[in-house]
Amino acid sequence: MPLAYGDRNSETKANCQLPVANCFFISNAAILLPMENRSMSDVGGTPGGLGEFVIGLIMACVGGYLLSNQVKVVGSYWDLWGTNSFGLTLIPLLFGVGILFWKGRSTIGWLLTVAGALFILAGVIANMHIYFQPTSLFNTVLMLVLLVGGVALIARSTRPHHAAASE
Repeated sequence: MPLAYGDRNSETKANCQLPVANCFFISNAAILLPMENRSMSDVGGTPGGLGEFVIGLIMACVGGYLLSNQVKVVGSYWDLWGTNSFGLTLIPLLFGVGILFWKGRSTIGWLLTVAGALFILAGVIANMHIYFQPTSLFNTVLMLVLLVGGVALIARSTRPHHAAASE
């Protein structure tokens, strides 16, 4: 069987004397060509782009940190028809735990325990209020430019970078 497109030589599989890692056959599609001609500056399997990747990663991290540092998360009361309802979300969890203490392999006990835990988690998330703390326009633009610019540089670094043609 001839070698697949892009191989180094035109030998057949039966005549190939190279180790399996150096041969790329149609039947061995999972085996990739060795990356002996790659360097540490290759990002995302493409040549070049390490500098852009590192700068983009730093920019995205700083922008994300500054942006998330301006966010304030506040919890509120669990209201259901005007009354505090946190106790209602505990009922399935407590019944499930009680049933599991009685019989540890009870399917209904596990179902009630997991459902109760999910109700509590959903209630915590649903009753959170997220606020962006007041800041100057310059700081907001700076945070967003760092975050978006960093993500764009990371994406750009994964594209092939060709060396400048020497004349």
